[in-house]
Amino acid sequence: MSAVSADNVLVQPECAAAGSALGAPAPAASEVCCQSQHGYLTDKSRYLARAKRIEGQARGIGRMIDEDQYCIDILTQISAATSALQGLALALLDDHIRHCVVQAAQSDPNELTTKLDEATAAIARLVRT
Repeated sequence: MSAVSADNVLVQPECAAAGSALGAPAPAASEVCCQSQHGYLTDKSRYLARAKRIEGQARGIGRMIDEDQYCIDILTQISAATSALQGLALALLDDHIRHCVVQAAQSDPNELTTKLDEATAAIARLVRT
């Protein structure tokens, strides 16, 4: 059974339970739960920190080029940044499957097909890189 938050936002109890089961607080009332909430929101700060580290790596590569660093050193840094991006992508994909796809499976077969198609396309893009 759904509940209504203090801000009159519909909150599904399974979403609040999922957040607390992961050691994270329940979604904020402004985050409409389940159908439109993204799976990564419970770990948003961790994802932002990873993205900022990757951003720093990319800036560092630019500095290395600007400073005429040795080619192999630059390629090593590019490899590290690529690996970090792949790790971030896989973590987001995992959250998508565990949250969005599972939620669709529990609610609407048509939505499940859409979510599986999206996940399959994302995996295909990741494999090509």
